[in-house]
Amino acid sequence: MEQVTKERIVEDVNAVLVDAEELLRQAGQATGAQAQDLRNRAQAAIQRAKGALIDAEHKAVEQTKAAARATDSWVHDHPWTAIGAAAGLAFLVGLLVNRK
Repeated sequence: MEQVTKERIVEDVNAVLVDAEELLRQAGQATGAQAQDLRNRAQAAIQRAKGALIDAEHKAVEQTKAAARATDSWVHDHPWTAIGAAAGLAFLVGLLVNRK
């Protein structure tokens, strides 16, 4: 599965938005069929950005579910280790909270 980085998504969406803004600016100055064509192109660019964000969201959800399944499996395979780790973490959090 291809890993999508946050920076790559932001760059892609920003590029699409810049293109859409430019097309809309041009559409404001154009008339008739040319203006309609520019508006259509801007709308298509926005739809591509939405699609990219939806794809990224789906991939993030899939990766999160896979991590949760792996964690669940590990805890079932190593219950006492998981209990010990949770107890140790709770102890450390308690120390940090009570620290003055």
